[in-house]
Parts: sequence; C-alpha cells; structure tokens
Amino acid sequence: MNNDFGPDSGLFLRSTEEGMAYQALIDYHADGYLMGLYGERFPVRFSEFNFQFLDRPDRIKPGNSAFPLPVSPDLWPDFWKHGTWNTLRARITGNPPTIDTWINGVHFMNWTGKEKVLGDKGGIALQVHGGNFPPGLDLTKLFVRYRNIRVKVLDATAK
Repeated sequence: MNNDFGPDSGLFLRSTEEGMAYQALIDYHADGYLMGLYGERFPVRFSEFNFQFLDRPDRIKPGNSAFPLPVSPDLWPDFWKHGTWNTLRARITGNPPTIDTWINGVHFMNWTGKEKVLGDKGGIALQVHGGNFPPGLDLTKLFVRYRNIRVKVLDATAK
C-alpha cells in the first residue's frame, strides 16, 4: 500500500453480494485507523483498533483495542513509511472468525468474534469511499494504491 493521506479504504473479508463484510480498515486519514477491524453493514456494528492517526500520518495515539499496540507512538515515524510502499496482511479463519492483521510484518491485531454473522465463505474486495478531507482539498489529486496483491486459501484444519 502506498496511499495518499486522506482517502478512506479497506480490505473486505467474506464479503456478501449485499456488501456485508469483515473489514480490515485502511482508513489512512486524520482520525483513521490501519488494520483495525470493522463490521461493514452488520446488524450490530463493531469497530476494533489499537491506534488512531492524529492530524498527520507520522502521528498516532492508542485506540480502543485490548490487543496491545505493537509499535509505540514515538517509534511510529520510523516504522511507517509515508509516501512509499508498506506491506499490509490480513487472515480470517473459523466461524465465528478469528482475524489477524499485520503491518510491515508486525502483528497488529488479533480478534475473535463471539457469534457467526456471515457464512463460512465470501468474497475478498478492496474498498474506497472518500475520506476525511480538509476543506478546499483537490480530491482529484489523492490516490489509493495497491500492488502485489496475493490471496492464499488456508487449510481448514490449520490454526
């Protein structure tokens, strides 16, 4: 991922035709989160994140998750490389699901649902829908970029 700071994006896991999905958040904007989780169009929504951006991509604060933030806010500018490629990864297993996410090889989130909301299978999708833009910003000059996208089917018996 090498997105501009501003757009709101995500990775949908087990997405339905109606757009319900577990979303690995890629909300790369002020007050946004990376690789936290959200229940997109769930009857009872949830949001789990262990850090939140402040006004710039090099400034973060702790979030609402019990899963500990693996990179302290003061080390974030050396860990996250704004303006260049960073690696994001997500894995969903079981149902109720366990979802794990990684940023640049570091485990950022582990979450297990309490109930079965979606089926055992579903689509994988990249999502973008605007963002948290400052007034007067030219939206035609902000981009969401992905490359080297890989999908791996996991063995159902693997943990």
